[in-house]
Amino acid sequence: MIAKLTGTIDEVGTDNIVLDVRGVGYLVFASSRTISAIGGIGDGATIYTEMQVSENDMRLMGFASGSERDWFRLLISVQGVGGKVALAILSALEPGEISRAVATGDKAMVARANGVGPKLALRIVNELKDKVGGIATDPIAGSGSDAGHAPSSNSADAISALLNLGFKPADASAAVAAADAEAGEGATLDALVRLALKKAAR
Repeated sequence: MIAKLTGTIDEVGTDNIVLDVRGVGYLVFASSRTISAIGGIGDGATIYTEMQVSENDMRLMGFASGSERDWFRLLISVQGVGGKVALAILSALEPGEISRAVATGDKAMVARANGVGPKLALRIVNELKDKVGGIATDPIAGSGSDAGHAPSSNSADAISALLNLGFKPADASAAVAAADAEAGEGATLDALVRLALKKAAR
């Protein structure tokens, strides 16, 4: 399975790019956010990938970050959400915004995405809340002096790092939330992950 590609952007479409990796052009479908983030034709780029295989199709999906890929995997685990709809959600919302929508049950936020109606949006927030648990990027999480603390820009990537280390989603989210509240907005990703690991070990 292809997990990551590094090469030169050959073509840019509305929902895909062609990435030249040592002479081989990979057609990679991506959200509009990813396409905007990775650069233009002729630029070097690294993209995280996920292969989707169906009875009559095989597609390589691409993401600008590991956390975006993690959310894609979670989204397509919901009944009625295929790759196209998942990319539409990731085009409309950043991973942190999806986290907050799930944590607060905000189906209206999810329904901003093209092709997502109220019923599907409700199913998404309900099913993912059960799978993910308390999300670290929920701005109203915590209590006391930490209540209302805004998540740092590295929270989603820190959660992804802990997930890759084998932590359960709920445990990763709780550890990063505690670390984020203590470290503050200026914390680097490395510092946030290290502190989250200490919190998880307690």
